[in-house]
Order: sequence, then C-alpha cells, then structure tokens
Amino acid sequence: MSELSDRLDKIEVFAHESDYHSMTSCLTLVKREVLRFLSVSGQTLLAPVVTATLYLLVFGVSLGSRVSFGGEHSYIQFVVPGLVLMGVINNAFANTSSSLFVSKFLGNIQDLLVTPLTPWQYLTAYCFAAILRAMAVGGVILLVSSFFTSLPWAYPGQALLMALVSSLLFALFGLIAALYAKSFDTLSIFTNFMLLPLIYLGGLFYPVSQLPDPWNHVSKFNPLYYLIEGFRHAILGVGEVPFAVSFGISLGLSAVLASIILWMFANSSRVRN
Repeated sequence: MSELSDRLDKIEVFAHESDYHSMTSCLTLVKREVLRFLSVSGQTLLAPVVTATLYLLVFGVSLGSRVSFGGEHSYIQFVVPGLVLMGVINNAFANTSSSLFVSKFLGNIQDLLVTPLTPWQYLTAYCFAAILRAMAVGGVILLVSSFFTSLPWAYPGQALLMALVSSLLFALFGLIAALYAKSFDTLSIFTNFMLLPLIYLGGLFYPVSQLPDPWNHVSKFNPLYYLIEGFRHAILGVGEVPFAVSFGISLGLSAVLASIILWMFANSSRVRN
C-alpha cells in the first residue's frame, strides 16, 4: 500500500513539474515574440504610424474640410477611428502571420514542437504578443491624431474592448494564413487580396449607408464593417450598427477561428510542413 502511495506521489509531482515547464515555455515564447517585433521597431511600430499620419494629412487636412456627409462630427473625426483600427488589424495580422510562417520556412518550428506547449498555449503566446504590438500601434496613431482633431470618446471602455477583440480576431486570422501559406507569395495573397480589400470596403473612409443599392447591402457581409462601426460607435457615440451587435459578431468570429487553429495545431501537418 505504501509503495502504491509513493508512486502516486511521484506521478503528482511529475504532473506539477510538467505544468510548470509548460507555462515557462509559454512565457518564453511570448517574450521571444515581443522581442522579435521590438528588435525591428522601425518597421513594426514606426512605419504604420507614418502611414496613418499621411492618411490624416490627405483625407483629414487636405480633403476633410471639403467633404460633407451630414451628422454632428467632422469628416476627420469620422475617419480617425477607422485609421486606428486599420493599424490595429494590420499589425495583429502581420505579427502572427510573419512569425509563424518564417518559423516554418526556416525549419525552427521543429524546436517549438518538441516543447511541452499545448495548442492552447501556442495560440495564447502568439496572439498575446500580436495584441501587444497592435495596441501599441493603435495607441500611437491615436496620439498622432490628437494633433489633427479631438475625439468625444463617448464610451472609452467599449472602444478598448473593440480594439482588443479586433486585434485578437486578426491575430488568429494571421495564424491561419501562416499555416496555409507555402511561400511568401501565398502569404502576400492573404494581405493584398483579402485583408486590404476588406479594410477599404468596410466603411473606413465613407458611411456604408450612403452607398447605392445593392452595394450598401453587400458591404454588410464584410466582417470589417462591424469592427469599424463598433469602434466608431464607441468613440463618437453614433454608428450604423449597435455596439452589442458589432462586438458579438467579432467575438463569435474569433471563437470560430480559434477553434480552427486549435484543431490545426493538434492535427494538421501544415504546422510542420
């Protein structure tokens, strides 16, 4: 009886040690991902801010005073939430897709696969680092936009939630793109022919409700429409879609993508090849 008890104690100790090493590996992967994008901060943090500043100069300062679409807010106030969310989305997607694909391309993904990380921990580490980068870029773009206009910030808590779920959604999408891509050309297809059209056709620079039929209805099948409108509603206090609807759709899509990625990490050969 004592021998059986000793064996059970050893198994329990081993389980605790395994959990400890697994969590340590997860934190190490998060640290690696954060250091990776900080090491090229000029490309990962500064470049998106410069791009957003150019948009503000062109659409806000140069054209903003000449554009009238009704409502109590100026055109530049209408555009700023979309520009912030564009920076958040692009950087969340870029962080996970580039990191995981390069690991596959160089073959060092094999080093990760022998660690005691679970699929949940892979997903958490990659997404957490991507969210940090996306929120940092979004925050700096907001800071720069304050030199061009002031925002009412109707519901700041909702704005933060919308930015977080948007960055999570496209961090997950970036992981799927990296798992399916077999070359850098394939990865660029996701960016140039899927992500960018969704952003620009999602009401970033114009109210979707003002589009003629049937395009105003077709645009509502674009998931970016709900992200942008939800974030805009939280900041300006008005929007074409209620915040609860936008947030619910975004959260639901994130859950679907997370389920797909967890299955792929656990079962798909695309992680290794």
